[in-house]
Amino acid sequence: METLKKEVREENIEKKVKISGAEAVIKCLLEEGVDLAYGYPGGAIMPVYDEIYKYKDKLHHVLTRHEQGAVHAAQGFARVTGKPGIVFATSGPGATNLVTGIADAQIDSTPLVCITGQVGSHLLGSDAFQETDIVGISTPVTKWNYQITKASEIPEVFAKAFYIAKSGRPGPVLIDITKDAQFEEFDFSYKKCEKIRSYKAVPKLNIDKVKEAAELINNAKKPFIVWGQGVIIGGAEEEFKNFIEKTDIPSASTALGLSALATKHPLNVGMVGMHGNYAPNVLTNQCDVLIAIGMRFDDRVTGNLETYAKQAKVIHFDIDPAEIDKNVKTDIAVIADVKESLVEVMKYVDTNEHKEWMQEFHKLYEIERKAVINDQLNPTKVGLTMGEVLNGINRETKGDAIIVSDVGQHQMFACRYADFIKTRSSVTSGGLGTMGFALPASIGAKMGAPDREVVAIIGDGGYQMTCNELGTVLQTKVPVKIVVLNNSYLGMVRQWQELFFDKRYASTEMISPNFVKLAEAYDIEAVRVSKREDLAEAIKTMIASKNSYFMEVIIEQEDNVFPMIPTGASVSDIRLS
Repeated sequence: METLKKEVREENIEKKVKISGAEAVIKCLLEEGVDLAYGYPGGAIMPVYDEIYKYKDKLHHVLTRHEQGAVHAAQGFARVTGKPGIVFATSGPGATNLVTGIADAQIDSTPLVCITGQVGSHLLGSDAFQETDIVGISTPVTKWNYQITKASEIPEVFAKAFYIAKSGRPGPVLIDITKDAQFEEFDFSYKKCEKIRSYKAVPKLNIDKVKEAAELINNAKKPFIVWGQGVIIGGAEEEFKNFIEKTDIPSASTALGLSALATKHPLNVGMVGMHGNYAPNVLTNQCDVLIAIGMRFDDRVTGNLETYAKQAKVIHFDIDPAEIDKNVKTDIAVIADVKESLVEVMKYVDTNEHKEWMQEFHKLYEIERKAVINDQLNPTKVGLTMGEVLNGINRETKGDAIIVSDVGQHQMFACRYADFIKTRSSVTSGGLGTMGFALPASIGAKMGAPDREVVAIIGDGGYQMTCNELGTVLQTKVPVKIVVLNNSYLGMVRQWQELFFDKRYASTEMISPNFVKLAEAYDIEAVRVSKREDLAEAIKTMIASKNSYFMEVIIEQEDNVFPMIPTGASVSDIRLS
């Protein structure tokens, strides 16, 4: 018996092996189950890249054409898988080129682990070649960051970084490693992080608050739900569906919440926000109980806060205490993991019906359908519309594709009209609104979900910000479908100039290269569509292709996206034209 105990004790002793800091970085990633990373090498990160070469059978590294492309690709991967996206970059400009994507990930709650090289620790603060204080620069836009100057710090810092990036409300972390720490050898061992004393990832659910919320919901005559990406992040799609079906409450999505609930679900009344649907926006100011689930009351959702849902009692389900009362005053806050919250509230809510209230949504939808939707999806004018392109994609994919949209008018058309039947199917830049997001993000999305069709919807402006990532498509052979909706303008800015600046189109008209020839230069099959009679067949051919494919559609130049809530207006003052 004593011998057996000794053997068990020996098994429990962590095995240590002397390796370099650079190799430790790779071993940490492997311990966390990472097998895919994006990045761009350089002097200060070269020791790590040397180890990537040695471990290439276990860790697949994708060389993008720019560090911003790497971080957006990692975001796309993270959004469709729920796993942290991994990014490598060198010091100085390599690191600073990550900042836009990191900021994007921070505001959209996307888990990333970004690893940057840094000059030797003896050079820190000396303005050495390619030295920047990336820890200081990235502090406002990361969930956590840390600079490693000793190799022995690597295992603990990486374990902590992964825990922070994934837990609670996810987000990006950044680890900066000096070059001497990459070369230094130490006794390596790894233990995953399960808790941090000063960090409470998931607040404890208060059952009394759940009961209060349920009572308010049970007594409501005109309840209304607005859900956000928190439902997806929390893996609570099924619990959410069960909740709305039991309570029979009309429910609308934020832009980032799309696909958590099937588009055609009878209780899905569309999208709220500046270019959301007419009914949910108007009836926000008529409901008696507003239930916010996993959303943060962004200004594009609320419009003028002075008039937003003032008649309603507000219930806010969210994991992040910082979001409670930040923008909209809450009557009841249920602060916990949304999946746990919905499971508990189901025990106390009544099975209900709200047929008359639901009819109000149907009536307003009919107004929007006649005033806006029909003309956008089935136009009779000569020029092609963005809506009919999305409609054609829906027909071919039957709502089963992942739609990755860039930022601008086309983004809002994609959010409004793309059909979704599965969760994690809508990927876009929400809070930061980063033009250039879609092409690299679609690469990451396809790598994260290789069995699903991935279609990138991009405007001619945003496309030219990161079209160099066609090189990544060429090198990886990743079969993404790229659709550029070309109206020869920075469309969303032009729309605002038309409506609010008397058509003074200052610096919004674009002269672009031959996009088809550009795609063909990267060995990507490409087509341009300018006539309605050619559109359906072109979409069919694109979706049927097993390879990457590029399609440019020439869109009517003044094809505006409506409805629209002007900046500073009330959500109920939504314009249909």
